[in-house]
Amino acid sequence: MNIIVGTAGHIDHGKTALVKALTGVDADRFPEEKKRGITIDIGFAELDLGEIKIGFVDVPGHERFVKNMLAGAHGIDAVALVVAADEGVMPQTREHFDICRLLSVRNGVVVLTKTDLVDGELLEIAEMDVSELIAGSFLEGAPIISVSAKTGHGIDELKKELQRIALEIPARKNEKITRLPIDRSFSMKGFGAVVTGTLISGEISEGDELEIMPDRIPVRTRGVQTHGKSVKTASAGQRTAINLGGIETGEIARGMILAERSSMRPTHIVDVELDVLDLQPIKNRRRVRIHLGTVEALGRIHVLNETGVIAKGQSDFAQLRLEIPVAAVLGDRLIIRSYSPQITIAGGRVLDSTAVKHRKRSIEKVRSFLTELSTFENDPGRSLELFIEKARRAGTELSDLKAQTGWKTSILQKAVNDRAAAGSIVEADRYFLSSEAFQLLEQRTLELIADFHDREPLAKGISRETLREKLHPNLPAEIFKAVLAGLEKKDEIRAKDVVMLSSHDTELTGEDSAIFDRLKKIYATAGFEPPKLDEALADAGTGTKRNAAHIRKIFQLLLDQNEVAKISEEFYFKREKIDELVAKLQDFAQNSADRLIDVAEFKEIAGVSRKYAIPLLEYFDREAITRRAGDKRLIMAKK
Repeated sequence: MNIIVGTAGHIDHGKTALVKALTGVDADRFPEEKKRGITIDIGFAELDLGEIKIGFVDVPGHERFVKNMLAGAHGIDAVALVVAADEGVMPQTREHFDICRLLSVRNGVVVLTKTDLVDGELLEIAEMDVSELIAGSFLEGAPIISVSAKTGHGIDELKKELQRIALEIPARKNEKITRLPIDRSFSMKGFGAVVTGTLISGEISEGDELEIMPDRIPVRTRGVQTHGKSVKTASAGQRTAINLGGIETGEIARGMILAERSSMRPTHIVDVELDVLDLQPIKNRRRVRIHLGTVEALGRIHVLNETGVIAKGQSDFAQLRLEIPVAAVLGDRLIIRSYSPQITIAGGRVLDSTAVKHRKRSIEKVRSFLTELSTFENDPGRSLELFIEKARRAGTELSDLKAQTGWKTSILQKAVNDRAAAGSIVEADRYFLSSEAFQLLEQRTLELIADFHDREPLAKGISRETLREKLHPNLPAEIFKAVLAGLEKKDEIRAKDVVMLSSHDTELTGEDSAIFDRLKKIYATAGFEPPKLDEALADAGTGTKRNAAHIRKIFQLLLDQNEVAKISEEFYFKREKIDELVAKLQDFAQNSADRLIDVAEFKEIAGVSRKYAIPLLEYFDREAITRRAGDKRLIMAKK
């Protein structure tokens, strides 16, 4: 069993001394920290209680270093709220405690330190002070343990309480993508780049192919350590050090995320649900500091309501537009601090990490979507269904759903299979659409084909590419193919080289029928010396009121019905004559030692002049009936 406990509290209230008393490790790593006697950056230590191993994240208490505190506070399972008995609750006690509440920490213990400096009366006052602070919070009713790091008083009792808390915390489920927000990076001689952080989800093993987000730098795991020991695999909830190959230390910085490849997407825009503290309201377009995982990013808040304000102590939806790219998934917790002076004013959770800028008229629809997301954050089936519905006709891929929801591929695959079986979503190769979006595509497809038939009654059908472009300019080919296949299965369309309604009839009547018959006769009687196309069309239309364009559409019916074959832009031959000529070529080849024929021999066999011989031979080349061999043609064997 592994849990992470974070310390929280005001400067000089004994957090680092407490961690040392518990673990024997001085979490202050830097000479400046030891010289000044204050913690500047986050430190780490481990407490081994047999089957339970507790990783401590010791955070600085000074107000100037809250951003460092925030880098360590993410991913903790429980908090040790430290209050010095000789001072009681102080400003950073309150801010750290607010941060823990906003990060949705649900477990913890209150520790009154420096009890060797106070008498019973002062200790009782300190207990009352801290009880008032935690009233109505997740720590209400939690034990308040009095300790002295100097004398050792209460340390064993605190260890027992931490052990009890660890046993009550549910084990982290292995259902989310692997992510380790980086809080430290350094180089070790002979090893190269090393990163550390709390593995908030998934597993990391030696040899894993991962990437550094949001820069998408591919890396490979060369070694893994937890609790100071080399291991084959680290699991969620452990403080972890990873030796990386394929990257230099200078390319890594606090705030980046080590994640499984292609599992996340960098973004500058996220939709969130914010909980505002009772300090000040949040107004539209306010510039703030956003703490997400171990990263601090500047950005602006765009409130997603009609008033443009989230009042003190209230919750509402907002969009964060960040000045640097970040990587996040559904449910990630964040903290909002004012730009200046730097104080914590709100916190919340990420809902949509693939958001776009919203227009005023779409706000209500966006709010409805975010409300559902906030309700079904922990439901893989419904959350992915919502993102599929959001994608509408463009559909979405499994990799996109993974980046949005954070669920592992196996969890998502089961969820989409269940939803597809229930009929709420449709799978089109690698894309997923809501059944409603797919039905709308089918309906629109039928409308477009019917409209084409109305405008072009003599045409066999609309070309596939033209139909796809009209249906949706960016529609993936896989979705378009699935739409046509579905309509064909229902016998509503026929889709070959062109697409037509099954009910479409190109039967001609009256004058058009007479023109069609004349065209058939022209090519039937022309044999191997047909007229040019323009001449044939003019001849067929003699004495009618039909223009050349209309007659050309009637001629297209000859092509659609395979009555004639297109040899070149000018010449078309009766299909029977082409078949007859192919047979003559095969007879010639059987009586030839090398199956080769030159132009002169071809002219003699076909009984045509060079005017027709060259276009015919080029046509046969294209149809793979012949193949050029120098100045001759090789007659291909029958397939």
